[in-house]
Amino acid sequence: MILKLSDFSYELPQELIAQHPVEPRDAARLMLYDRVSGEVEHARFYDLVDALKSGDVLVFNDSRVIPARLYGTRVPTGGKVEVLLLAPVGEDMWEVLVKPGKKALPGTVISFGDDLTGTVLKRTDFGGRIVQFKYTGVFDDIIGRIGEMPLPPYIHEKLENPDDYQTVYAREKGSAAAPTAGLHFTEALLDRIRAKGVETVFVTLHVGLGTFRPVGETLKTMSCTANFTALCRQPRRK
Repeated sequence: MILKLSDFSYELPQELIAQHPVEPRDAARLMLYDRVSGEVEHARFYDLVDALKSGDVLVFNDSRVIPARLYGTRVPTGGKVEVLLLAPVGEDMWEVLVKPGKKALPGTVISFGDDLTGTVLKRTDFGGRIVQFKYTGVFDDIIGRIGEMPLPPYIHEKLENPDDYQTVYAREKGSAAAPTAGLHFTEALLDRIRAKGVETVFVTLHVGLGTFRPVGETLKTMSCTANFTALCRQPRRK
């Protein structure tokens, strides 16, 4: 059986896509499926603790989203450019996505202000670019001032609090998008989970190009891109 993208298509009314996070985070809706009985239960995320038992292990991705969306202008034409930082690939070099891509030819210089410029070195296999940055100061500090959180395209409202797009346990900087499966956990819920005897373990998987690539119609022939992963013999526990 060949799986196709169209097999998973369904209608989702735009008005049902939340533009702001629920408060508190763990008050979001949760669907529980009982594999034995086949029953479906509609609950709240804070009810997750009732579905767990002592001895269970939850593995969390502690990657932290960086303000990876930068806006600049091409030198000397002044044409507007949007750059999305994906991953560092060398000293002051990053793999990025650029809009409009057809204007980002090798040799193109982009000015972002705040003493930050970037030069397009080459195209990548998946339609991105390798950009060499020049700046004065600390790169992380600069993008912290001028960068924006890379919200998904279906979120149209401006993010008022950048921490809303971080998990409460985000630690290791490097993701170009949030590991959204963990956004609904709160510190209080994690405390309740641990108090029940559930172990929490942390690994790092930075979200990169793969989450932004369009999915091809034939899933079997689609290749996946690599993401930075950090695992160790003794994962961080808390």
